[in-house]
Amino acid sequence: MISRFPEPIRSIALKHRELVKFALVGGTCFVIDTVLFFGIKTLVLPNNPVTAKIIATLVATIVSYILNREWSFRTRGGRERHHEALLFFLVNGIGIVLNSAPLWVSRYLFHLQEPHVSRFAEEVSDFLSAQIIGTLIAMAFRWYGYKNWVFPEENVRGGRSDSDEEALGHS
Repeated sequence: MISRFPEPIRSIALKHRELVKFALVGGTCFVIDTVLFFGIKTLVLPNNPVTAKIIATLVATIVSYILNREWSFRTRGGRERHHEALLFFLVNGIGIVLNSAPLWVSRYLFHLQEPHVSRFAEEVSDFLSAQIIGTLIAMAFRWYGYKNWVFPEENVRGGRSDSDEEALGHS
């Protein structure tokens, strides 16, 4: 797919392929998290938005582990599988706190909820605090944590080499 990109975008994407893959996995999990968050918050837990956010983030985290391990960081490792999974979920546990904290602040410190603000303002605030600010903070932490603690060593698991990736267009 990247082989179809125009230069210089192609060179940058090839150079930073792990980051590109991480971002694509993150985008996919962002959609999963957003749909679940608003679905659970609206239909199941209307009085518990932080709990709804935590549930949605947990589901997205499980999907993220599978996709990141098997695609984004498939040649990285250096740890036994159970240790790697434990560290992944520890990093993501911290990520869940970081992701949920802005929502908690907007709801319970700034009182950006009904009856203090309109329903529309509440929804916009929830989206901005939980889905944008929280996600960006948690994403930066996860990228650092995955590269340094969860999948610390490059080229230790089987996988196609960079030249194989480029030839197949799977970069």
